[in-house]
Amino acid sequence: MAETETALRNPNHSMTAANIRTVDRDAEIEIDLGELFLRLLDKWYIIVASALVGTLISGIWTFFFVTPQYEATSKLYILNSDESVINLSSLQLGSQLANDYTHVFSNWHVHDSVIKKLGLEYTDKDMARMVRVNNPANTRLLEITVKSPDRAEAQLIANTYAVVAPEFIAKVMKTVEPSVFQEAQLPDKPVSPSKTRNLILGFLIGAVLAAGVITVLFVMDDKVRTSDDITKLLGLPTLGVVTMQNTMQGENRRSGKGAKK
Repeated sequence: MAETETALRNPNHSMTAANIRTVDRDAEIEIDLGELFLRLLDKWYIIVASALVGTLISGIWTFFFVTPQYEATSKLYILNSDESVINLSSLQLGSQLANDYTHVFSNWHVHDSVIKKLGLEYTDKDMARMVRVNNPANTRLLEITVKSPDRAEAQLIANTYAVVAPEFIAKVMKTVEPSVFQEAQLPDKPVSPSKTRNLILGFLIGAVLAAGVITVLFVMDDKVRTSDDITKLLGLPTLGVVTMQNTMQGENRRSGKGAKK
């Protein structure tokens, strides 16, 4: 135990687990979850501060750097014939046609027609990313939803698709032209970003990062501070403990620094 004796004789000598492992390299270090919990509890103020900083950063990013997006939705009603009597087969056929018509909105001709009609500077790919079409289950309705940073533009494009798409369907697919079931309204509030969700995420991310750093430092900390640490590392009981204060007082007396003048 030469290494341990050196540490006891010299208070300035840092005795770490790395030094002790020179005596027993096969010693295993176990992580005490109880001690880790106490360490996290002891550093609660750091975790809370980090969480608040994360919330602040998320808030600044959300409120000042993210462009709000608005959505407007128009609806089409699918007809499969000009008959006034509606039976089960016609309803089923109408539902199938509604499902087929969703693919019309992936056709570049439709996007190009909307662009030319409104004089927009978007490309076909831009329009494809902005528009979303949905056919609710067991219905003959098509919901045309357009997302844009300009709420008036979102409304105008959605209503234009509701005019252009039926014309394309009747001309190319040789079926009855769908009718406009509902025009898009001017959206009153953005759909993204979600301010509440982003603030909560910022808080959680900040707290988790702080807890992670504290945990890593706890695991990497190999300093021996108490006799219990020596027992855990070596599996041997300690015979005695010499405190740093008493050792330094003894050295001061030997060197004459503690003598009265």
